Amino acid sequence: MKSKMNQLFEDRRCVHVLYAYSGRSNYIKQVVGFIQDGIHAGDHVILIENEPVYRVIHDELSKLLTKKEMSYVHRINNFDFYFSSGSYHPPAIVEHFNKAVQPYVEKNVKFRSWAHVEWASMEEPLHIIEDFERIVDNAVNEYSFPLICAYDGERMPDYLIKILMETHPYILMEEDFVMSKQYQA
Repeated sequence: MKSKMNQLFEDRRCVHVLYAYSGRSNYIKQVVGFIQDGIHAGDHVILIENEPVYRVIHDELSKLLTKKEMSYVHRINNFDFYFSSGSYHPPAIVEHFNKAVQPYVEKNVKFRSWAHVEWASMEEPLHIIEDFERIVDNAVNEYSFPLICAYDGERMPDYLIKILMETHPYILMEEDFVMSKQYQA
């Protein structure tokens, strides 16, 4: 039986999803399921994740996947990804992302991506996240791939929640996907 996630991604490849997670164990369960589902659907998986969490994910996946299946998982350090220019700068992030996906796009290889979005404090200029998420939403449609953006729900102020609900057409609840009523294309 197909998971709801894979069914959604099969029905519609251009899927930009917000996942506001609560707790590390829920997060690990979701990302591991996303990766497993992707590999079983024949997708390569681009995982934008920090080193400590990636080690846990890798350990879990090593128990569930073959060595060949593990070769479909491609990790990018999320700190390097989001702060490659020294700060959270959307054009630099987009350039980094375009370079990461270019081999898949050029060879017409199916891929999906999971991005763990983190920052040091709520002092970051949150309006920049809105600009970035709108750029990402366009990229999802241009390259026709599913993307889940994972944010720590406990660290999200109301202003950020509003921005994210307006920039993501889908929301991942723990066991289901719902459409965002606030989404603004």
